[in-house]
Amino acid sequence: MSSENADAASGRDEPVWDVVVVGAGPAGASAAYAAAVTGRRVLLLEKAELPRYKTCGGGIIGPSRDALPPGFELPLKDRVHAVTFSMNGRLARTRRSRRMLFGLVNRPEFDAALVEHAEKAGAVLRTGVTVVRVEQHGPAVPDRRTVAVVLAGGETVLARAVVGADGSASRIGAHVGVKMDQVDLGLEAEIPVPATVAEDWAGRVLIDWGPMPGSYGWVFPKGDVLTVGVISARGEGAATKRYLEDFIARLGLAGFEPAVSSGHLTRCRSDDSPLSRGRVLVCGDAAGMLEPWTREGISFALRSGRLAGEWAVRVAEAGDAVDARRQALNYAFAVKAGLGVEMGVGRRMLSVFARRPGILHAVITGFRPAWTAFSDITRGATTLAGIVRSHGMARRALEAMDRSRPAPTAQDGAVDGAADAADGRDGTAGSRAAS
Repeated sequence: MSSENADAASGRDEPVWDVVVVGAGPAGASAAYAAAVTGRRVLLLEKAELPRYKTCGGGIIGPSRDALPPGFELPLKDRVHAVTFSMNGRLARTRRSRRMLFGLVNRPEFDAALVEHAEKAGAVLRTGVTVVRVEQHGPAVPDRRTVAVVLAGGETVLARAVVGADGSASRIGAHVGVKMDQVDLGLEAEIPVPATVAEDWAGRVLIDWGPMPGSYGWVFPKGDVLTVGVISARGEGAATKRYLEDFIARLGLAGFEPAVSSGHLTRCRSDDSPLSRGRVLVCGDAAGMLEPWTREGISFALRSGRLAGEWAVRVAEAGDAVDARRQALNYAFAVKAGLGVEMGVGRRMLSVFARRPGILHAVITGFRPAWTAFSDITRGATTLAGIVRSHGMARRALEAMDRSRPAPTAQDGAVDGAADAADGRDGTAGSRAAS
């Protein structure tokens, strides 16, 4: 950081920033870029030193690509053209596409590149800084147009607007009063593998519907490393750990030492959870923004971060509390009208998946329109909400499954049996490819 920027960051030359963003992940970097590109004074605070590791599969789907800054080059480690689906290690079927479905990145490289773009747009970055709290009233706040961001050690940074993007355990989210109604535990291992093993996985991912309701596992290839993980509802810690161990063993990867083993809680907001308080907005994981079924969060972080940065500029320009409140409500409306609708459909899909994983597995592997829909979603041609809204068959099918009873039925057995027959009568393997 230059001495001029260091002075600005410390608040000596610029006593009040237009926008202060807390957290330099995808949401925070996107917010900082969106605010800085307008020419406003933007400070981006990050408690870690960059680059840093994050527990994340690193899948970049179409909506994520569409939300990236202009000129951003994705540091892709692989391009996915095939997906193998399985049911707790059984009924494996592979579907293929001539076009790339989505890309895979390592989060340290991806996040650092996003931050670099924010800096090029004019944002000032400070790392190794922990935000203790924000204050909108009291002796640290000089006037009603200002928010005080209090750092560990007692330093105070002043801003006209603050964006909280400090992760799923967000202190800014606590200030806003974010409420979560779904918490899941993700466990992940980064496993270096020999070239012969890496070649078997190149361009193909595995999605395994797991043994606990709503759980699933994944294998994402990234060159000579496989990212292997599982996720399930919090409270199933021991079962989730066993699932990961069994999953790795079934894949024949138990003999390879992971370079990194990590865990992370994902939190999904409730419908009525606030997205702002006064001049403070939240986005990304800090706001509980993710797709409830797949727990995909990068696209939600990028999109909500961009919106937060844009509306934070308007909040910063607001001359009084009433105008600031109006702009914050406009931000909330923009989020709920787009991402909120997607999350609502995702909640319904998770409920159906938790009760009827066999039906969804059979549909997506054996019904071409379902595979086409999956492909369109990953490429960004549509969204899950868009498909339900525009396709009567999909809407009626989801409504029918919504009404179904949670107890297993003969229909489930028939569907699973049909899938067994399609994949080999022993029900253990048999890969099918479709373009």
